[in-house]
Amino acid sequence: MRNILAVCTKELYTYFVSPIAYFVCFVFSALSGFLFFYYLFRASGNSGYGDGVMQTAFGSMATILLFFTPVLTMKLFAEERKSGTIELLLTSPITDGQVVLGKYLACMTLVILMLALTLLFPFLTQRFGHLDGGLIISGYLGLILLCSCFLSLGLLMSSLSKNQIVAALTSFGFLLVLWIIGAVSNQDKTIGKFLSYLSFSEHYSDFSRGAMSFKDIIYYISFTCVCLFATFKSIESSKWR
Repeated sequence: MRNILAVCTKELYTYFVSPIAYFVCFVFSALSGFLFFYYLFRASGNSGYGDGVMQTAFGSMATILLFFTPVLTMKLFAEERKSGTIELLLTSPITDGQVVLGKYLACMTLVILMLALTLLFPFLTQRFGHLDGGLIISGYLGLILLCSCFLSLGLLMSSLSKNQIVAALTSFGFLLVLWIIGAVSNQDKTIGKFLSYLSFSEHYSDFSRGAMSFKDIIYYISFTCVCLFATFKSIESSKWR
């Protein structure tokens, strides 16, 4: 555990000594804040509009994070491959699994910090309309689980590339496909259920409405574990190349 925290601390330090963390946090907060106040203003004429505003806000934040998480993960392994420091990292007294988990934990810490900046939204909404506490809990839990999938896939793409831009674009491409694949499921009944099950948005929709389903939680955790395991294998195999 100490080694994992050491890698996590090092990566967080790298984020905050560069403009990446500040840029991502600022733009995410600005975009989500603008959309939230737009939804709040548009719904202010209706009574009991609090739940509807937060449901829409959660959907917007999920979409924004789809674009920003590849930026957080693109450099984690790709930069180290390009600079040659990955050999030094992998030959240090630390296991490959600890390296992967440490980098993943650093990303998750930054994303949770970004989400914490939006905690003002529920307080403002409750001031102007009724708001269900269960909706807030499930909404933020859904965002954390969703980002866990985003980051683990981005980490995998970064481990397979030496170029940060390629890693970011590849990650975004896969995430976008897995986000919109649910719409395709309505067009073909034969494989519709399978495509719907793969869709990130289909699993997230219940969370944004205040409903937590065990199968959705299992899906997100399983997807994260598979991607992290694949990243571990990718890093392990790089020692033999």
